[in-house]
Amino acid sequence: MPNFREQLRNNAVALVSLVVALGSLGYNTWRNERTEHNRNIRTAGFEILTKLAELERVVFLAQYDRDAQGGNPRTGWTYVLVIRDLSELVPKDVPGQAANLRKVWGENWEGLGRDDEAAVDRIDNAITKLRETTLRMLRSLR
Repeated sequence: MPNFREQLRNNAVALVSLVVALGSLGYNTWRNERTEHNRNIRTAGFEILTKLAELERVVFLAQYDRDAQGGNPRTGWTYVLVIRDLSELVPKDVPGQAANLRKVWGENWEGLGRDDEAAVDRIDNAITKLRETTLRMLRSLR
């Protein structure tokens, strides 16, 4: 009856193959999870950027074109809320900047379409900061 050392020596190739297979499976699983995580964050980031552009369009139509239909500030609320919800799916500073945009929008949306440019400037600054933060987050994905 062979002892443990002999069995280990006789089955060394099989044991090494098993360790390599388990290690490869573990790495492949981790890599797939990481890729899916980044893909979800990237998709949410692109959607945030799209909604920011649509919100900015509403702001400009309301302020500069005085378009009551296309520039209805109440329509902007839907974009602000979607942006806030999407920001919860991404890491880093994006959720904080989205919360700031919601706050700034809530305080200034009624000032759109008036001769005073202060409201549109504050909203535009909040949109720009969120856009820059989102782009920085997207660039940092690995």
